[in-house]
Amino acid sequence: MRQILLFFLKIYQKVFTLLSFGSCRYYPTCSEYTKWQIEQNPSLIKALFFSVLRILRCNQFFKGGIDYPVVIKKFEKSLLKRDYMSKNKDISIKYWLVPKSRDKFYLIKSFKKEK
Repeated sequence: MRQILLFFLKIYQKVFTLLSFGSCRYYPTCSEYTKWQIEQNPSLIKALFFSVLRILRCNQFFKGGIDYPVVIKKFEKSLLKRDYMSKNKDISIKYWLVPKSRDKFYLIKSFKKEK
């Protein structure tokens, strides 16, 4: 289901980039925000809920600005061990997780070009 939503979102982004209708009041744009939420939020329902709320805020009554998605992540302690890092030397970072609270993180896209 996630792949289907991401496919339609990619088509939407391509079409509206070519037609250049308006612009989003936020960074990242509403479509990028939705893409990040769908890719990284464990619950698809929550990802869609937060995306709809964001789209509803994207109008002249709200100031706009920087509004990174917030995702809930729970990590295993074993991820921090040296064994994990030594086995996985070729790690590609797509998103940075910046702590907001105990299990909530701001999702910020890495600007390094992906391979």
